[in-house]
Amino acid sequence: MTYVITQNCCKDASCVSVCPVDCIRPSDSSSSGNGPQMLFIDPDTCIDCGACYDECPVDAIHADSDLPPELEPFLELNAEYFRRNPLEPGPFLPFTNRPAIPAGALRVAIVGAGPAACYAAAELLAVGGVEVEMFERLPVPFGLVRYGVAPDHQHTKSITQIFDRALANKRFTAHLGVEVGGIVDHELLLEHHHAVVYAVGAPDSRELGLAGEDLPGHHAAAEFVAWYNGHPDHAAADFDLSTRTVVIVGNGNVALDVARVLLMDDETRASTDLAQHALDALADSAVEEVVLLGRRGPRHAAFSVGEFLALGHLRGVDIIIEGSDLDDGDLADDPDDDVETAAAVAATRDYLGRSRVEGNKRLVFRFLRTPVELEGSNTVEAIRLAPSRPDATGAASADERIETGLVLRSIGYRGRPIPGLPFDHDRGVVPNDEGRVIDDSGQPVPGAYVTGWIKRGPRGVIGTNRACAEQTVGNVFADHDAGTLDRGVADHEALMSALTERGADPVDWVGWRAIDRAEKSAGTESGRPRVKFVSIADMLQAARP
Repeated sequence: MTYVITQNCCKDASCVSVCPVDCIRPSDSSSSGNGPQMLFIDPDTCIDCGACYDECPVDAIHADSDLPPELEPFLELNAEYFRRNPLEPGPFLPFTNRPAIPAGALRVAIVGAGPAACYAAAELLAVGGVEVEMFERLPVPFGLVRYGVAPDHQHTKSITQIFDRALANKRFTAHLGVEVGGIVDHELLLEHHHAVVYAVGAPDSRELGLAGEDLPGHHAAAEFVAWYNGHPDHAAADFDLSTRTVVIVGNGNVALDVARVLLMDDETRASTDLAQHALDALADSAVEEVVLLGRRGPRHAAFSVGEFLALGHLRGVDIIIEGSDLDDGDLADDPDDDVETAAAVAATRDYLGRSRVEGNKRLVFRFLRTPVELEGSNTVEAIRLAPSRPDATGAASADERIETGLVLRSIGYRGRPIPGLPFDHDRGVVPNDEGRVIDDSGQPVPGAYVTGWIKRGPRGVIGTNRACAEQTVGNVFADHDAGTLDRGVADHEALMSALTERGADPVDWVGWRAIDRAEKSAGTESGRPRVKFVSIADMLQAARP
């Protein structure tokens, strides 16, 4: 028997470090977010010890004898990776612990509470004596794990369990419900901490730049995701679900998540942690078809192969490939393809060959199409498309028009400027050198660091943040060792007094756990993972009963 890594892989890479025979690849802990979006286990080397299975934070690893039908393709995917990339021993780096430091010698503030922030906190707290204070605008932690991960991906959300264990440390303090940039600013944080790590993500959606994009009925897909996941800022949003066809511009994993939520049956939705207002609205939805637009072909699509393969098991949904413009170059095997690209192309051919079932809903991939205009008088009525490349004769095909009342753009994200820090407006990130914030002259800004999407841009999956945080925290420790962070700062008690003076009333980790228990208890009563609070007032009431 061997173990197999499947769809839920978060690329946290915690499995790599526990494998006694070094058979999990790719083992490079790159913080860039580029490269494969999954890890793979070599079936010929695996010794069936189960260490990776026990360590995986998102239950993505299964025994090959225990794979459900929908996950069986991953058995071949793992094997194919090593046929193309024969296993070679990786560099063995002995595990070493940093020695503890005196209490209070390194106090670090972390701004944000998503996965990037939590990985950074866990890395810092692994060293005795380090004190960490986390600041988050909302009364609840975990950022995109809570408000971005699809509600039917509960295994992925279970990564918060490892954060719960790490953040139970007595040297950690959560200040939830406290916005940095409001009553708390960068200067106050520096007065009470040797270093400040910003892990604030990339919350803004990129624009299409098209005529008509200001019409009602056009939204960022991220806003729709936040709405159905119960984000307080978006719980009152209104989306027109009376339209038969929804068009999503983009075909990355967020676009696939949105399409699934729109098309899944009511029974499946009711088993998730979708916000109640979204459950009610989607139950009355008239949506029968979702069209995903991709400027390029399936070989260059933005989705991960695991998510693409999983679509084939959506109950009551036909996967349609609009293939009139696809040629042999788009659909044929190419020896230069990596294993994930090859699997995506093979899956595209499989979907093309499937018959359609009468009465099923439709998820349509329209490749090689570029949106050129949103049409409508008072609201979106249609989207007009142009081909992304000429046809076989060298001429451009005629423009197309899809009638729709709802267009969602899913074309990437941008970070926002942080008061008091430099900002790269072209890239939408804080300029940095491996996590150290740098000014216009390339010099480090004393005490300021970044990790996650605000550091590297919106690339990678949840687990990519682990290597990214390790790099940033490594430089925090290097600067501490070099003495560049050695200055007098006020202690925790002084910080709490300053917060009180400014009118802050933070929710601590005990308060978050009370919210968590209340949501899970409500979920148990209705047969769901949890029922989320969608208003800040309700969260605060649960945190302080």
